[in-house]
Amino acid sequence: MKLYTYHTPERTPSGELPVCAIAIDVLRATTTISAALNSGAEAIQAFSNMDVLMQVSEKWPAELRLRGGERGGAKVAGCDLGNSPLDCTPAVVKGKRLFISTTNGTRTLERIQGAKIVLAAALVNRHAIVDYVVSQQPETVWMVGSGWEGDYSLEDTVCAGAIADSIITKLGVKLSDVAGNDELVASIALYRQWQDNLLDLFYLASHGQRLVKLECFDDLKFCATPDTLNIVPIQTSLGVLQSLKP
Repeated sequence: MKLYTYHTPERTPSGELPVCAIAIDVLRATTTISAALNSGAEAIQAFSNMDVLMQVSEKWPAELRLRGGERGGAKVAGCDLGNSPLDCTPAVVKGKRLFISTTNGTRTLERIQGAKIVLAAALVNRHAIVDYVVSQQPETVWMVGSGWEGDYSLEDTVCAGAIADSIITKLGVKLSDVAGNDELVASIALYRQWQDNLLDLFYLASHGQRLVKLECFDDLKFCATPDTLNIVPIQTSLGVLQSLKP
């Protein structure tokens, strides 16, 4: 198995796809996706374009759909939800399909949707993702951060490092055995430096500071706490993520 970290979808090799691709947008799309599926959402359907989301979701029964839209950290007008994992309670999402578009994370999902295995990962479901990857042993694994409008983000890279570090531990191999690129090594180094102070790192991160200005303190704490959800969001059809069935 070879592991690769890409800080943003724009940094992935053009014209290539791995066996397994993992989308990461810790603040907050993939955390929200994980929370919604954990609370019983029927599926998550991701869109990079809000207009397309509105058109497609209009064909879904109104009582079985929710529209989630976020731009710049704030909820999009006309949507039921923004991009907060804390809003995805069973009372709100159970049995419903969440049609979601966010500033960064849904762009990443769109870039990797052609891979054989597509997963959505965050710190909250790190161990569940690691267990699945180790069980499948795909030849190539990309961990693709979402960043912020094409730029690097600390929170996505540290999450990639957390996943990679755990895979290495579970497999009982050396870093040199699985490292596919320099970014993978850097992401593990970042995680090992900050693993006991992830919330402090999030407050340093540029997007963390945006969320502070929006007073999303509980969201930051939730997103920075690893291994709270035993859920594996996996693509079951193009752009559609569901909870992995045992």
